[in-house]
Amino acid sequence: MEQHRCEIRIAGFGGQGVVLSGIVLARAGMLDGRQVVQNQSYGAEARGGGARAEVILADGPILYTDVLHPDVMVVMSQLACDKYGADLTPTGQLITESELVSEIPITLQDRSRGAPFTQMAQDTFERPIVANMVALGYCVGCTEVVTRESLEQAVAELVPAGTAELNLAAVAAGWELAAEPVAI
Repeated sequence: MEQHRCEIRIAGFGGQGVVLSGIVLARAGMLDGRQVVQNQSYGAEARGGGARAEVILADGPILYTDVLHPDVMVVMSQLACDKYGADLTPTGQLITESELVSEIPITLQDRSRGAPFTQMAQDTFERPIVANMVALGYCVGCTEVVTRESLEQAVAELVPAGTAELNLAAVAAGWELAAEPVAI
């Protein structure tokens, strides 16, 4: 019998770093001592097509390796929200790239948080490419699906050579943003 299990889906479009975010999150789960399954899919286009990364974290063996109803979903595009939003569990948390996701289904609005991750990456780091790490820091800051220490170690291990400092700063910015009160 499976023990505590958490399903996470990160979705957007190619070029946003969705797949890297999933790989980093999975590694952080491993560093936390959890059982982990990670998979990804993306469209035939290198950039602009749909992209999705999924991670399952569990305290015991993972008997079913597909994500069907995520407990946490990060959507980096309106298309991803439209396509996958209905899959979220009834108590799941939706995290949105607020500048790219303007229409949140009414059934998810009370479980939704978001921020302009890409704009923050541009304004703070002059590198919109780290929006995925801002979003990942925000996601983990909101949900605590993995520890911050493990997340930071996974980022340092897995991002492209020479970019660890930038990516760690982006994760920290997202984490700090998650700690801010939610406007009502």
